[in-house]
Amino acid sequence: MRLNKVVQYFNIKIFIYFLIAITAVYTLVFTYYYNFKDDGYILADWLINYQDGGFKRRGLSGSFFFLLQDLTGVRLNYLVYCVQFLIISGFFWLYFKLIRYKITDLLYLSLLLSSIGFVGLLNTVTYVGKKEFIVFLLFTWFVYLLDRDKLSGKKEYLFCIALCITVFLHEVALFYIPYFAIALFLKTGTFEYKRYSKYFLAVGIPTLLILLFGKNVNEGMSLQILAERGVHPTYGIFYWNINERDYIKQHSSEYILYLISLAITILHLYYYLKFLNNRKILSILLIGAFLFSLPLFYLAIDWGRWMYIHMMLIIVLFALLLKNGHSVLSFEKIRINKKFYITLFIIIASLLYRVEMSGKGFTFEGILYRIFIAPVELLNKM
Repeated sequence: MRLNKVVQYFNIKIFIYFLIAITAVYTLVFTYYYNFKDDGYILADWLINYQDGGFKRRGLSGSFFFLLQDLTGVRLNYLVYCVQFLIISGFFWLYFKLIRYKITDLLYLSLLLSSIGFVGLLNTVTYVGKKEFIVFLLFTWFVYLLDRDKLSGKKEYLFCIALCITVFLHEVALFYIPYFAIALFLKTGTFEYKRYSKYFLAVGIPTLLILLFGKNVNEGMSLQILAERGVHPTYGIFYWNINERDYIKQHSSEYILYLISLAITILHLYYYLKFLNNRKILSILLIGAFLFSLPLFYLAIDWGRWMYIHMMLIIVLFALLLKNGHSVLSFEKIRINKKFYITLFIIIASLLYRVEMSGKGFTFEGILYRIFIAPVELLNKM
């Protein structure tokens, strides 16, 4: 009876709003911090440019910021952070708008609390400020328009143009394009292959151009160019000369741990899908989306990051399937039954472990560890 009384007062929707807010603030604060210490990844990745050697992958953003600096005289760190702020804030704001009138339940909340969902940002600070937030923003906007029946043919072509440009900012957009097709299928209930093809072409053509004509990220002058413009990274992407496939082989004992995290996530999603209509088709489509991204796991060492992007897109995708409510506080009241206990177990398990971006794929240093144990350890060291 006591548990019944406790859950009666737990408003799932308010908790989701709180999680959105705290994750957004955390992400923006740490993005700011890393930008202004000239971080070699979170800042420098946005400053890869065409000035050093010509056309290359990810180089469009750096050349854009160089042009802005020439026009305004503003420090690059500020310019990059302003754009990051708009993109990150835009994603969280659109996600809030997407679920505002949705009836959320405890099981949907469990997705956000996954170690590679929203909590993943709180667990692994190196997820902040990266270019996949452009994909998050575009996909959430796309799903929001779909949900509101406002995705016109013209807007679809604008999304294709935006996705094409995004590939020149970061090629990761290519590997997650299936989610746009899946979202369209969930909305229409029919397979429209011709409609989907323009999305794949929008990311496939620029990727082909990069593969055929793209030069190295650092052609030898990047660090000098950045130094002349007031940025001095001492590590990161401009220093990167690791054979990533060999690195994964050499650290195979650490990378095997990702299979544990992946298995937990698959079981989590399998349980969620049990309560959805057309779950067999959706399961096949999600498996297909994951298989489409497998080259990333072969080519690059950030396995945790690739898994995190999948989960974030799935969270947004599944919001499309939530029932509509009449209030911003609409949620499904918790009932004490078998589903409740299984979902509660999933949530607690998710909060216990952590998935690092690269290296260790599973550690017992999740959000509970970071809240209750890590501060005590720090105090003891002090």
